[in-house]
Amino acid sequence: MRDDNTRNTIIFFVAAALLLLVYQIFVIEPQTKRAMEERARQAPAAAVSTAAPNAPQMSQVVTREAAVAATARVPIDTPALKGSLSLRGARLDDLYLVQYRQTLDKNSPPVELLRPDGTQYAMFAELGWVGANVVGMPGPNTLWTLASGSKLAPGQPVTLTYANGQGLTFTRVISVDDKYMFTVADTVANTSGMPVTLRPYGSVQRQGVPPSLGKNGVIHEGGAGWLEGKRRPLKYAKWQKDGSSPTYTSTGGWVGITDHYWLTALIPDQKSQIDGQFRLTKAPTANILDAKFDGQVRTIAAGRQITETTRIFAGAKQRPVLEAYQDNLGIAHLDEALDWGMFWFLTRPIFGLLSWLYGYVGNFGLAILALTVIVRLVFFPLANKQYESMTKMKKVQPAMEELRAKYKDDPQKQQQELLALYQREKVNPLAGCLPIFLQIPVFFALFKVLQLEIDMRHAPFVGYIKDLSAPDPTTVFNLFGLIPWDPGTLPLMGSLFAYGSPPGFLHIGVLPILYGFTTWLTTSMSPPAPDPVQQRIFQFMPLLFTFIMAQFAIGLLVYYTWSNCLTVLQQYVIMRRFKVDNPIDQIIRKVTGKPKPEGVG
Repeated sequence: MRDDNTRNTIIFFVAAALLLLVYQIFVIEPQTKRAMEERARQAPAAAVSTAAPNAPQMSQVVTREAAVAATARVPIDTPALKGSLSLRGARLDDLYLVQYRQTLDKNSPPVELLRPDGTQYAMFAELGWVGANVVGMPGPNTLWTLASGSKLAPGQPVTLTYANGQGLTFTRVISVDDKYMFTVADTVANTSGMPVTLRPYGSVQRQGVPPSLGKNGVIHEGGAGWLEGKRRPLKYAKWQKDGSSPTYTSTGGWVGITDHYWLTALIPDQKSQIDGQFRLTKAPTANILDAKFDGQVRTIAAGRQITETTRIFAGAKQRPVLEAYQDNLGIAHLDEALDWGMFWFLTRPIFGLLSWLYGYVGNFGLAILALTVIVRLVFFPLANKQYESMTKMKKVQPAMEELRAKYKDDPQKQQQELLALYQREKVNPLAGCLPIFLQIPVFFALFKVLQLEIDMRHAPFVGYIKDLSAPDPTTVFNLFGLIPWDPGTLPLMGSLFAYGSPPGFLHIGVLPILYGFTTWLTTSMSPPAPDPVQQRIFQFMPLLFTFIMAQFAIGLLVYYTWSNCLTVLQQYVIMRRFKVDNPIDQIIRKVTGKPKPEGVG
């Protein structure tokens, strides 16, 4: 039977390794290749479209530079944003986040948020009006007139105008603050001699999803909004598969499109009723994803005018900034643009604590270490009970093995003797389970926080760690850079070793190895499983987790490796107190040649 178990275990691990290899070659490698091609392309922007104003647009693909140069524009210049506003359609469609770079290179261009219609993966925001049987409504091709202002900047609004020749004059005043909020006041004056009925709308449109987006299984990317009093997330994959969402009738709220760290959202008057929706239009070249709202129908009497004010958030999802807008402008739940997850009641305070620690120590890596210590201190009493229970179980393990061998043919008697042993030694096999279950929500909340926090992006720590949000750049296969050779250049198998996002499955750096070693130590300090096959599986788990965790941001590995070190220290002290042999002392004895002390079990 034991030989069969051994054979089955080997078959399982070989099959698992082959599956991982196939997944890497046929799934991860093509995804990485597409993402690299997309980043290498500065694919570009827009041509003319002829659809209705409130319908998604599709057009011929041109370069970004050509699209920007094709229309008259108003420059946008703030401490956080650079770009331009198109006078054709009065669209916000050319925007960069100047405080964030695409890569760590000091000459790297800033992060691109919006790009004009017609470019590959175009994304833009537009506002407008629709009216049944109203001739001459401004649309995507309408060329507005710049009436005042030469540059859109904080304290320097611009005014655009358009007269439709049918007695309607449209005036659009656009202002921007020093962060990421645009305010658009749209006025319609009616001199036609008869009442007209119009309805305002807003749209954030993305023409195709870049291959680098929508792959994050932890942080939401796709449609986002707060409508009908609820958070309304819609992942890119589901959006493209299931099509348009239901229409949400909401008072206030907001709707938009979000990526890992960035958000473009439309924010109507918070006292007005709107109909919000995530719409999908399939097209031959790219699916068009449209996060939109339609406002209330407005009737403008002859000789009167109305004004509709809408805000557009276009920028980084910085929690203090989102909360300031939420509080100062009365925007409902704007901080829900951050994906707090199902354990939001833990994620929010932990996020706040980590941000405070970062502000205090000035280094995000040190903030992670400090957070780890605080979390370990909070759970110290529970962990102590857990480790004491595990240590007692490890201490009686030899006696348990003797009883199992002695009564292997009488399971009932074996169970009775084991229970008697537990009572004599005051051991409860289940005592270590409750603390573990209580810590699981915190584990997931921490995992979420460390990927949610934008301050970890491109944040250096110590030595070779230049970006805590990226995987470990070193690899054991060139002795961590000591050998001038890149294993990612290997023919056929290079993708398995290559560094990227995610890296190849066999790309194992310094910190993943330290994580694996400390995980092995914590596992070795626990009582072994009674079944030999389970024992082999548990012995293999640290190695498996080493490869799995190597795919994640190195900031996560900093947390979990440091947490493992604190766990090992706590377990070591308890095992020494109960005189139970442990792997650290075993390693020391092998190195020094000293015998095991008397009385240590």
